[in-house]
Amino acid sequence: MGTLNLPRKVSVLGSTGSIGVSTLDLFEQAGVEVEVVGLTAGRNVARLAQQALRWRPRLAVIQDETKLTELRERLKGSGIAAAAGVQAVADVAAADAQWVMSAIVGFAGLAPTLAAAKAGAVVALANKESLVCAGPSLLRTAKLAGGAVIPVDSEHSAIFQVLDPTIAAQVSKLILTSSGGPFRDASREEMAAATPERAIAHPNFSMGAKISVDSATMMNKGLEVIEAAYLFAMPPERIEVLVHPQQIIHSLVEYADGSTLAQLGPPDMRPPIACAFAWPDRLPWPAPKLDLVTAGPLTFQHPDPQKFPALTIAKQALAAGGAAPAAMNAANERAVSAFLDRRIGFLDIPNVVAETLERMDRADDFSTLNDALESARQTDAAARRVADEVVHGLAAA
Repeated sequence: MGTLNLPRKVSVLGSTGSIGVSTLDLFEQAGVEVEVVGLTAGRNVARLAQQALRWRPRLAVIQDETKLTELRERLKGSGIAAAAGVQAVADVAAADAQWVMSAIVGFAGLAPTLAAAKAGAVVALANKESLVCAGPSLLRTAKLAGGAVIPVDSEHSAIFQVLDPTIAAQVSKLILTSSGGPFRDASREEMAAATPERAIAHPNFSMGAKISVDSATMMNKGLEVIEAAYLFAMPPERIEVLVHPQQIIHSLVEYADGSTLAQLGPPDMRPPIACAFAWPDRLPWPAPKLDLVTAGPLTFQHPDPQKFPALTIAKQALAAGGAAPAAMNAANERAVSAFLDRRIGFLDIPNVVAETLERMDRADDFSTLNDALESARQTDAAARRVADEVVHGLAAA
Protein backbone atom coordinates (compact mmCIF):
# COMPACT_ATOMS: atom_id res chain seq x y z
CA MET A 1 0.00 0.00 0.00
CA GLY A 2 3.02 2.27 0.30
CA THR A 3 2.33 5.80 1.44
CA LEU A 4 -1.33 5.93 0.45
CA ASN A 5 -3.39 7.99 2.87
CA LEU A 6 -6.42 5.71 3.10
CA PRO A 7 -9.36 5.95 5.50
CA ARG A 8 -8.99 3.68 8.49
CA LYS A 9 -12.45 3.72 10.07
CA VAL A 10 -15.32 2.93 7.70
CA SER A 11 -19.04 2.19 7.78
CA VAL A 12 -21.19 0.67 5.06
CA LEU A 13 -24.84 1.68 4.96
CA GLY A 14 -26.75 -0.86 2.90
CA SER A 15 -24.03 -3.48 3.14
CA THR A 16 -26.12 -6.38 1.82
CA GLY A 17 -27.12 -4.71 -1.47
CA SER A 18 -25.08 -4.87 -4.65
CA ILE A 19 -23.01 -1.75 -3.89
CA GLY A 20 -22.44 -2.74 -0.27
CA VAL A 21 -21.34 -6.24 -1.29
CA SER A 22 -19.02 -4.77 -3.93
CA THR A 23 -17.55 -2.39 -1.34
CA LEU A 24 -16.66 -5.18 1.07
CA ASP A 25 -15.38 -7.29 -1.82
CA LEU A 26 -13.11 -4.42 -2.85
CA PHE A 27 -11.67 -4.23 0.68
CA GLU A 28 -11.05 -7.97 0.51
CA GLN A 29 -9.48 -7.90 -2.95
CA ALA A 30 -7.29 -4.88 -2.17
CA GLY A 31 -6.21 -6.22 1.22
CA VAL A 32 -6.82 -2.85 2.89
CA GLU A 33 -6.70 -2.65 6.65
CA VAL A 34 -9.93 -1.05 7.79
CA GLU A 35 -11.77 -0.88 11.07
CA VAL A 36 -15.44 -1.35 10.27
CA VAL A 37 -17.42 0.87 12.62
CA GLY A 38 -20.84 -0.29 11.46
CA LEU A 39 -22.77 -2.29 8.89
CA THR A 40 -26.46 -1.76 8.16
CA ALA A 41 -29.03 -3.64 6.10
CA GLY A 42 -32.73 -3.41 5.41
CA ARG A 43 -34.07 -6.96 5.79
CA ASN A 44 -31.36 -9.42 4.72
CA VAL A 45 -30.40 -10.56 8.21
CA ALA A 46 -28.55 -13.69 7.09
CA ARG A 47 -26.13 -11.82 4.83
CA LEU A 48 -25.69 -9.01 7.36
CA ALA A 49 -24.73 -11.50 10.07
CA GLN A 50 -22.32 -13.23 7.71
CA GLN A 51 -20.68 -9.91 6.84
CA ALA A 52 -20.51 -8.88 10.48
CA LEU A 53 -18.76 -12.11 11.49
CA ARG A 54 -16.19 -11.52 8.74
CA TRP A 55 -15.58 -7.79 9.31
CA ARG A 56 -16.23 -7.53 13.06
CA PRO A 57 -17.97 -4.14 13.18
CA ARG A 58 -18.74 -2.51 16.50
CA LEU A 59 -22.42 -2.52 15.54
CA ALA A 60 -24.60 -4.36 13.03
CA VAL A 61 -28.01 -2.81 12.38
CA ILE A 62 -31.02 -4.30 10.66
CA GLN A 63 -33.60 -1.67 9.75
CA ASP A 64 -36.51 -4.12 9.96
CA GLU A 65 -37.11 -4.30 13.70
CA THR A 66 -38.83 -7.68 13.41
CA LYS A 67 -35.48 -9.19 12.43
CA LEU A 68 -33.56 -8.04 15.52
CA THR A 69 -34.02 -11.26 17.51
CA GLU A 70 -32.71 -13.32 14.61
CA LEU A 71 -29.74 -10.99 14.15
CA ARG A 72 -28.83 -11.24 17.82
CA GLU A 73 -29.11 -15.03 17.67
CA ARG A 74 -26.84 -15.21 14.62
CA LEU A 75 -24.26 -12.95 16.32
CA LYS A 76 -24.51 -14.64 19.72
CA GLY A 77 -21.12 -14.96 21.39
CA SER A 78 -19.36 -12.81 18.79
CA GLY A 79 -19.18 -9.66 20.91
CA ILE A 80 -20.73 -7.67 18.05
CA ALA A 81 -23.54 -5.38 19.16
CA ALA A 82 -26.82 -5.63 17.27
CA ALA A 83 -29.58 -3.05 16.89
CA ALA A 84 -32.59 -2.38 14.72
CA GLY A 85 -34.67 0.47 13.38
CA VAL A 86 -34.32 3.69 11.44
CA GLN A 87 -32.69 5.60 14.30
CA ALA A 88 -30.09 2.88 14.78
CA VAL A 89 -29.14 3.19 11.09
CA ALA A 90 -28.73 6.94 11.54
CA ASP A 91 -26.62 6.33 14.64
CA VAL A 92 -24.20 4.22 12.60
CA ALA A 93 -24.04 6.96 9.98
CA ALA A 94 -23.27 9.59 12.62
CA ALA A 95 -20.56 7.54 14.36
CA ASP A 96 -16.87 8.29 14.08
CA ALA A 97 -16.13 6.63 10.74
CA GLN A 98 -13.85 8.63 8.45
CA TRP A 99 -15.44 7.16 5.33
CA VAL A 100 -19.09 6.12 4.92
CA MET A 101 -20.50 4.21 1.97
CA SER A 102 -24.08 5.44 1.48
CA ALA A 103 -25.71 2.60 -0.45
CA ILE A 104 -29.21 2.42 1.03
CA VAL A 105 -31.75 2.37 -1.81
CA GLY A 106 -34.45 5.02 -2.00
CA PHE A 107 -35.59 7.93 0.15
CA ALA A 108 -34.71 5.88 3.25
CA GLY A 109 -31.07 6.72 2.56
CA LEU A 110 -31.48 10.48 2.94
CA ALA A 111 -31.48 10.84 6.73
CA PRO A 112 -28.43 8.61 7.38
CA THR A 113 -26.53 10.23 4.51
CA LEU A 114 -27.16 13.68 5.97
CA ALA A 115 -26.09 12.35 9.38
CA ALA A 116 -22.80 11.08 7.94
CA ALA A 117 -22.19 14.40 6.21
CA LYS A 118 -22.94 16.33 9.40
CA ALA A 119 -20.42 14.15 11.26
CA GLY A 120 -17.70 15.28 8.85
CA ALA A 121 -17.16 11.94 7.14
CA VAL A 122 -16.18 11.48 3.53
CA VAL A 123 -19.47 10.21 2.08
CA ALA A 124 -19.12 7.81 -0.82
CA LEU A 125 -22.52 8.44 -2.36
CA ALA A 126 -24.38 5.65 -4.13
CA ASN A 127 -27.80 6.79 -2.89
CA LYS A 128 -29.21 8.94 -5.70
CA GLU A 129 -32.17 10.10 -3.66
CA SER A 130 -30.00 12.01 -1.16
CA LEU A 131 -28.92 14.41 -3.87
CA VAL A 132 -32.23 14.45 -5.72
CA CYS A 133 -34.24 15.27 -2.58
CA ALA A 134 -31.80 17.50 -0.70
CA GLY A 135 -28.73 18.03 -2.88
CA PRO A 136 -27.81 21.62 -1.99
CA SER A 137 -28.31 20.98 1.73
CA LEU A 138 -26.28 17.76 1.66
CA LEU A 139 -23.35 19.35 -0.15
CA ARG A 140 -23.43 22.42 2.11
CA THR A 141 -23.59 20.26 5.25
CA ALA A 142 -20.60 18.19 4.18
CA LYS A 143 -18.55 21.27 3.37
CA LEU A 144 -19.32 23.01 6.67
CA ALA A 145 -18.45 19.85 8.63
CA GLY A 146 -15.09 19.47 6.87
CA GLY A 147 -16.10 16.32 5.02
CA ALA A 148 -16.85 15.63 1.37
CA VAL A 149 -19.31 13.93 -0.93
CA ILE A 150 -17.69 11.74 -3.58
CA PRO A 151 -20.00 10.13 -6.14
CA VAL A 152 -19.97 6.37 -6.62
CA ASP A 153 -22.45 6.02 -9.48
CA SER A 154 -20.22 5.13 -12.40
CA GLU A 155 -21.46 8.08 -14.47
CA HIS A 156 -20.83 10.72 -11.83
CA SER A 157 -17.59 9.08 -10.77
CA ALA A 158 -16.46 9.38 -14.40
CA ILE A 159 -17.26 13.09 -14.51
CA PHE A 160 -15.67 13.59 -11.09
CA GLN A 161 -12.46 12.05 -12.42
CA VAL A 162 -12.20 14.06 -15.65
CA LEU A 163 -13.74 17.42 -14.74
CA ASP A 164 -11.01 19.87 -13.74
CA PRO A 165 -12.61 22.12 -11.09
CA THR A 166 -10.08 24.88 -11.72
CA ILE A 167 -11.52 25.40 -15.21
CA ALA A 168 -15.12 24.40 -14.57
CA ALA A 169 -16.27 27.61 -16.26
CA GLN A 170 -14.83 26.26 -19.50
CA VAL A 171 -17.04 23.16 -19.47
CA SER A 172 -19.61 23.36 -22.25
CA LYS A 173 -21.42 20.08 -21.62
CA LEU A 174 -21.62 17.01 -19.39
CA ILE A 175 -22.58 13.81 -21.20
CA LEU A 176 -24.02 10.96 -19.13
CA THR A 177 -24.07 7.57 -20.80
CA SER A 178 -26.75 4.92 -20.41
CA SER A 179 -26.99 1.28 -21.40
CA GLY A 180 -30.51 1.99 -22.57
CA GLY A 181 -31.80 -0.78 -20.31
CA PRO A 182 -33.64 -3.92 -21.39
CA PHE A 183 -36.06 -1.97 -23.62
CA ARG A 184 -33.48 -0.02 -25.62
CA ASP A 185 -34.57 -1.64 -28.88
CA ALA A 186 -38.13 -2.56 -27.88
CA SER A 187 -41.26 -1.01 -29.36
CA ARG A 188 -43.77 0.82 -27.19
CA GLU A 189 -46.13 -2.10 -27.74
CA GLU A 190 -43.54 -4.49 -26.30
CA MET A 191 -42.92 -2.12 -23.39
CA ALA A 192 -46.66 -1.87 -22.70
CA ALA A 193 -46.78 -5.66 -22.26
CA ALA A 194 -43.59 -5.85 -20.17
CA THR A 195 -43.62 -7.96 -17.02
CA PRO A 196 -41.62 -7.15 -13.88
CA GLU A 197 -39.34 -10.09 -14.69
CA ARG A 198 -38.52 -8.60 -18.09
CA ALA A 199 -38.04 -5.11 -16.70
CA ILE A 200 -35.48 -6.10 -14.06
CA ALA A 201 -33.30 -7.98 -16.56
CA HIS A 202 -30.57 -5.33 -16.87
CA PRO A 203 -28.19 -6.09 -19.77
CA ASN A 204 -24.94 -5.27 -17.95
CA PHE A 205 -25.34 -5.07 -14.18
CA SER A 206 -26.94 -7.18 -11.46
CA MET A 207 -28.96 -4.75 -9.36
CA GLY A 208 -31.95 -4.69 -7.05
CA ALA A 209 -35.46 -4.70 -8.50
CA LYS A 210 -36.22 -1.02 -7.93
CA ILE A 211 -32.97 0.24 -9.49
CA SER A 212 -33.38 -2.19 -12.39
CA VAL A 213 -36.87 -0.88 -13.16
CA ASP A 214 -35.52 2.69 -13.00
CA SER A 215 -32.95 1.65 -15.59
CA ALA A 216 -35.69 0.18 -17.77
CA THR A 217 -37.76 3.42 -17.68
CA MET A 218 -34.55 5.51 -17.82
CA MET A 219 -35.74 7.31 -14.70
CA ASN A 220 -32.32 6.41 -13.32
CA LYS A 221 -30.83 8.76 -15.92
CA GLY A 222 -33.35 11.41 -15.00
CA LEU A 223 -32.27 11.15 -11.39
CA GLU A 224 -28.64 11.26 -12.51
CA VAL A 225 -29.22 14.45 -14.49
CA ILE A 226 -30.48 16.07 -11.28
CA GLU A 227 -27.53 14.67 -9.34
CA ALA A 228 -25.06 16.00 -11.90
CA ALA A 229 -26.66 19.44 -11.84
CA TYR A 230 -26.15 19.65 -8.08
CA LEU A 231 -22.77 17.90 -7.84
CA PHE A 232 -21.12 19.88 -10.61
CA ALA A 233 -23.13 23.13 -10.51
CA MET A 234 -24.28 22.61 -14.08
CA PRO A 235 -27.56 23.91 -15.56
CA PRO A 236 -29.83 21.21 -17.03
CA GLU A 237 -29.51 22.52 -20.59
CA ARG A 238 -25.79 21.66 -20.46
CA ILE A 239 -26.35 18.04 -19.40
CA GLU A 240 -26.95 15.48 -22.11
CA VAL A 241 -27.79 11.77 -22.00
CA LEU A 242 -26.56 9.35 -24.67
CA VAL A 243 -27.38 5.67 -24.97
CA HIS A 244 -24.14 3.66 -25.08
CA PRO A 245 -25.00 -0.05 -24.98
CA GLN A 246 -21.46 -1.31 -24.35
CA GLN A 247 -21.11 0.75 -21.13
CA ILE A 248 -17.36 1.15 -21.66
CA ILE A 249 -17.38 4.95 -21.63
CA HIS A 250 -19.08 5.88 -18.38
CA SER A 251 -19.45 9.60 -19.02
CA LEU A 252 -17.77 12.49 -20.78
CA VAL A 253 -16.95 16.16 -20.23
CA GLU A 254 -16.95 18.49 -23.22
CA TYR A 255 -14.84 21.65 -22.91
CA ALA A 256 -15.23 24.98 -24.68
CA ASP A 257 -12.16 24.38 -26.86
CA GLY A 258 -13.75 21.32 -28.46
CA SER A 259 -11.93 18.72 -26.36
CA THR A 260 -14.08 15.93 -24.95
CA LEU A 261 -12.61 13.87 -22.12
CA ALA A 262 -13.99 10.45 -21.26
CA GLN A 263 -13.49 7.92 -18.48
CA LEU A 264 -13.45 4.32 -19.65
CA GLY A 265 -13.62 1.00 -17.84
CA PRO A 266 -15.36 -2.37 -17.79
CA PRO A 267 -18.93 -2.43 -16.40
CA ASP A 268 -17.96 -3.10 -12.78
CA MET A 269 -18.88 -0.99 -9.75
CA ARG A 270 -15.73 -1.72 -7.79
CA PRO A 271 -13.46 0.73 -9.69
CA PRO A 272 -15.66 3.77 -8.88
CA ILE A 273 -15.89 2.55 -5.28
CA ALA A 274 -12.08 2.30 -5.21
CA CYS A 275 -11.86 5.83 -6.59
CA ALA A 276 -14.14 7.16 -3.85
CA PHE A 277 -12.25 5.24 -1.17
CA ALA A 278 -8.73 6.38 -2.06
CA TRP A 279 -9.32 9.80 -3.65
CA PRO A 280 -7.16 11.75 -4.47
CA ASP A 281 -4.88 8.70 -4.47
CA ARG A 282 -5.43 5.54 -6.51
CA LEU A 283 -5.90 2.16 -4.89
CA PRO A 284 -3.83 -0.73 -6.29
CA TRP A 285 -5.93 -3.88 -6.44
CA PRO A 286 -6.45 -6.73 -8.95
CA ALA A 287 -9.07 -4.77 -10.84
CA PRO A 288 -10.59 -6.02 -14.09
CA LYS A 289 -8.73 -4.20 -16.86
CA LEU A 290 -10.23 -2.79 -20.02
CA ASP A 291 -9.03 -4.47 -23.23
CA LEU A 292 -9.83 -2.02 -26.01
CA VAL A 293 -8.94 -4.57 -28.69
CA THR A 294 -11.58 -7.05 -27.57
CA ALA A 295 -14.12 -4.44 -26.38
CA GLY A 296 -15.53 -4.17 -29.88
CA PRO A 297 -17.02 -1.08 -31.52
CA LEU A 298 -18.47 1.61 -29.25
CA THR A 299 -21.82 2.96 -30.35
CA PHE A 300 -24.00 5.85 -29.25
CA GLN A 301 -27.53 7.07 -29.90
CA HIS A 302 -29.97 9.61 -28.54
CA PRO A 303 -32.66 8.20 -26.21
CA ASP A 304 -36.16 8.16 -27.67
CA PRO A 305 -38.22 10.70 -25.67
CA GLN A 306 -41.46 8.99 -26.70
CA LYS A 307 -40.34 5.66 -25.25
CA PHE A 308 -38.58 7.17 -22.24
CA PRO A 309 -40.54 10.24 -21.04
CA ALA A 310 -38.98 9.94 -17.57
CA LEU A 311 -35.98 11.91 -18.83
CA THR A 312 -38.16 14.88 -19.77
CA ILE A 313 -40.10 14.65 -16.50
CA ALA A 314 -36.86 14.75 -14.50
CA LYS A 315 -35.52 17.76 -16.37
CA GLN A 316 -38.81 19.57 -15.81
CA ALA A 317 -38.66 18.80 -12.08
CA LEU A 318 -35.09 20.07 -11.95
CA ALA A 319 -36.08 23.27 -13.75
CA ALA A 320 -39.01 23.75 -11.37
CA GLY A 321 -36.60 23.43 -8.46
CA GLY A 322 -37.50 23.52 -4.81
CA ALA A 323 -39.19 20.34 -3.64
CA ALA A 324 -40.23 19.15 -7.12
CA PRO A 325 -37.34 16.65 -7.49
CA ALA A 326 -38.19 15.14 -4.08
CA ALA A 327 -41.84 14.78 -5.10
CA MET A 328 -40.83 13.22 -8.39
CA ASN A 329 -38.64 10.71 -6.61
CA ALA A 330 -41.39 9.74 -4.16
CA ALA A 331 -43.95 9.31 -6.92
CA ASN A 332 -41.52 7.17 -8.88
CA GLU A 333 -40.85 4.92 -5.88
CA ARG A 334 -44.59 4.34 -5.43
CA ALA A 335 -45.15 3.77 -9.14
CA VAL A 336 -42.30 1.26 -9.39
CA SER A 337 -43.63 -0.56 -6.34
CA ALA A 338 -47.08 -0.75 -7.91
CA PHE A 339 -45.61 -2.11 -11.14
CA LEU A 340 -43.59 -4.76 -9.30
CA ASP A 341 -46.82 -5.72 -7.50
CA ARG A 342 -48.50 -6.00 -10.95
CA ARG A 343 -51.09 -3.33 -10.12
CA ILE A 344 -50.11 -1.07 -13.06
CA GLY A 345 -48.37 -1.55 -16.38
CA PHE A 346 -44.81 -0.62 -17.23
CA LEU A 347 -45.75 2.43 -19.30
CA ASP A 348 -47.94 3.65 -16.44
CA ILE A 349 -44.87 4.35 -14.29
CA PRO A 350 -43.89 7.72 -15.85
CA ASN A 351 -47.57 8.62 -16.19
CA VAL A 352 -48.04 8.22 -12.43
CA VAL A 353 -45.03 10.45 -11.80
CA ALA A 354 -46.17 13.16 -14.21
CA GLU A 355 -49.76 13.13 -12.91
CA THR A 356 -48.54 13.32 -9.30
CA LEU A 357 -46.40 16.38 -10.02
CA GLU A 358 -49.26 18.04 -11.89
CA ARG A 359 -51.74 17.47 -9.06
CA MET A 360 -49.30 18.67 -6.41
CA ASP A 361 -48.50 21.77 -8.43
CA ARG A 362 -52.20 22.62 -8.73
CA ALA A 363 -52.64 22.17 -4.99
CA ASP A 364 -49.34 23.92 -4.15
CA ASP A 365 -48.59 20.80 -2.08
CA PHE A 366 -44.82 21.20 -1.84
CA SER A 367 -43.14 21.69 1.51
CA THR A 368 -40.88 24.74 1.86
CA LEU A 369 -39.57 24.39 5.41
CA ASN A 370 -36.08 25.67 6.13
CA ASP A 371 -35.09 22.30 7.60
CA ALA A 372 -34.06 20.32 4.50
CA LEU A 373 -34.68 16.87 5.95
CA GLU A 374 -38.10 17.66 7.39
CA SER A 375 -39.11 19.53 4.24
CA ALA A 376 -38.08 16.53 2.13
CA ARG A 377 -39.99 14.20 4.45
CA GLN A 378 -43.17 16.24 4.18
CA THR A 379 -42.94 16.50 0.41
CA ASP A 380 -42.14 12.79 0.17
CA ALA A 381 -45.16 11.83 2.27
CA ALA A 382 -47.50 14.13 0.32
CA ALA A 383 -46.24 12.87 -3.04
CA ARG A 384 -46.65 9.23 -1.97
CA ARG A 385 -50.27 9.90 -0.99
CA VAL A 386 -51.02 11.53 -4.32
CA ALA A 387 -49.16 8.85 -6.29
CA ASP A 388 -51.10 6.13 -4.49
CA GLU A 389 -54.34 7.87 -5.50
CA VAL A 390 -53.20 7.95 -9.13
CA VAL A 391 -52.19 4.29 -8.98
CA HIS A 392 -55.55 3.36 -7.46
CA GLY A 393 -57.35 5.16 -10.28
CA LEU A 394 -55.31 3.33 -12.92
CA ALA A 395 -55.73 -0.05 -11.23
CA ALA A 396 -59.49 0.44 -10.99
CA ALA A 397 -59.87 1.52 -14.62
